[in-house]
Amino acid sequence: MNGKTIVTGVIGADAHAVGNKIIAFALQQEGYNVVNLGVMVSQEEYIEAAIETNADAILVSSLYGHGEIDCQGLREKCEEAGLHNIPLIAGGNLVVGKQEFKDVEERFMKMGFTKIYPPGTPIETTIAYLNDLLGVKKD
Repeated sequence: MNGKTIVTGVIGADAHAVGNKIIAFALQQEGYNVVNLGVMVSQEEYIEAAIETNADAILVSSLYGHGEIDCQGLREKCEEAGLHNIPLIAGGNLVVGKQEFKDVEERFMKMGFTKIYPPGTPIETTIAYLNDLLGVKKD
């Protein structure tokens, strides 16, 4: 274990479970304490879990295209709950239709997210980012 806790899950009405399990497994293999909330997770559930576990980051997944809508206001709710500056990371199919990723990323950054990943990003990319962000040293 590397002493870092990540809260993860699939936000909103999204029931895509397979990718969520792969992400949780990969993070665990990397030494993270993973609090996997599963699918159809509300913003409040992410926040409650992050508070209860003193989480180091929240990782939001979405595959059904409504992630942008489901994530609106999450940063503000985190701040209100005392989770000041907790890293918010999102990835997957976050919007409906074909949109330029840079435009999607810009909108998420304006919503207070720390990092956004496009569909198909390897979990190793996210893990490398988390390791760097959270100061996890690799042997």
